[in-house]
Amino acid sequence: MYFFLFALLLIALLGCIFFQCRRKQIICKINAMDCCAKCSLLNELAAPFGYDFHCDNGFFSSTVDAPQKQAGYTWLYDYLAPRFGMVFDALPVYFDYQHKTWLIEFWKGQYGINTGAEIGIYHTDSVIPKSEYKTAWFSCADETEMLDCSFRLCRHEDDCVCNAGRHWWLTAFLVGCFSRPACLTMEACISFPDKEMLYAFVNGLRRAGCADDCISVKGLTVCFVFLKDSTKYNLITRFFRRFSQWKNRIFCKLYLWVTRPFLCTEDRILYLYYYLPLCFRRLLRLRRHQRCHKHRCKEG
Repeated sequence: MYFFLFALLLIALLGCIFFQCRRKQIICKINAMDCCAKCSLLNELAAPFGYDFHCDNGFFSSTVDAPQKQAGYTWLYDYLAPRFGMVFDALPVYFDYQHKTWLIEFWKGQYGINTGAEIGIYHTDSVIPKSEYKTAWFSCADETEMLDCSFRLCRHEDDCVCNAGRHWWLTAFLVGCFSRPACLTMEACISFPDKEMLYAFVNGLRRAGCADDCISVKGLTVCFVFLKDSTKYNLITRFFRRFSQWKNRIFCKLYLWVTRPFLCTEDRILYLYYYLPLCFRRLLRLRRHQRCHKHRCKEG
């Protein structure tokens, strides 16, 4: 009995020594890398997940050819998202244009241990009635249908992230940041190819509950401020949102504690990759589309 306990203690001690030595080796390895090498490696690691890392501003964003594009969009994705640790405010804007029903949706909130925002551009193959908005499947805008988008996400006046580009799914995710969706402000702008689409979108914004004093139009560009979600959640969804936020806050603190040898975002993420690779992969699983798409296929 005593020999068994001694063996367990010895194994535990050797394990601690091993991980401590490994930790020091990883710290030295990251410190020896220059900034360009770190950014290049991060982009290489993030590419299979459909993301780029912006070294200048320290956030991840989705690529134009991200694999998530195959999943399209359906309302079920948003409904199930809180069950997978994604708690956000959503503003879906539906409108009809050129014999199709379009959906341009805006999100801001907490995605696991990441605070982020998204703009997604989708459409159906034909005009559909309002009663089918929550059951229809929307395909992503193709290369010729992508729009010039930009947004500025602010948690405090001096704590903001910006992104811009011609895209079908413009995003930005700040790693290790915890936020309540209601405390985030999203200032978004979208440029349209013609006035018909612009005014159709503006009318959709109004129907979605966006006040006129939050909307501005200049030329073919619409800008507006997304402050709060007007969605009324049922009891089950409210439970999952609160439970997920409780977990997200804990995991955020855990991430910052584990990566405490470093202060820069790229250093922290690379440390996580070398030290706890499973956690690194979990960090980049921001694809509510993928899991919910599988769920949707099973239901079908």
